[in-house]
Amino acid sequence: MTNILKWLGRALRAHGLSEKGAATVEFTIVFPFFVGVFLGGYEVSMMNMRAVMVERATDLVVREIRLGGGVQVDHDLVRNAICANTVMIPDCLNVVKIELTSLDADTPVLLDEPDCEDRGEPGLSDPQNFSNGGQNELMLIRVCAVVEPMIPTFGVGRTIPKDDTGAFWILASSAFVIEPI
Repeated sequence: MTNILKWLGRALRAHGLSEKGAATVEFTIVFPFFVGVFLGGYEVSMMNMRAVMVERATDLVVREIRLGGGVQVDHDLVRNAICANTVMIPDCLNVVKIELTSLDADTPVLLDEPDCEDRGEPGLSDPQNFSNGGQNELMLIRVCAVVEPMIPTFGVGRTIPKDDTGAFWILASSAFVIEPI
């Protein structure tokens, strides 16, 4: 019996001192961390690229409205122009909503929550605040795009604030004065 215990002790000690599989253990511990960092970086870069595209498209549309001298525009026209300049937003025409409001330059403004597309309630996509301004009028445009994260259950996609449908908002805004003709 003692021989068996001695043999078992030597075998366990030799197995414990063996370095076979040491790289595998390190790989299984470290690899998920690096994959998580890579996927999180990819998610953040996609979110930032989408936000930059919406900001740029908003700036281009604002320039056209500002230099138009008070030409009447409607929600669909502005949304189509923004979507034409935004290639990173999937199904852009159905997830982008625009607010265009006139501001009084002498009165401070406290803005409400942005008017975003409600994907959970179809048929409520009509713009709530969209009014044209005249020459020399101070205007505020806010664009809201509702976008789903690329990887919604992991890393950044899991922790960003989302609406009831699992999407997050990309907001762009700009204040401008309509130039006289």
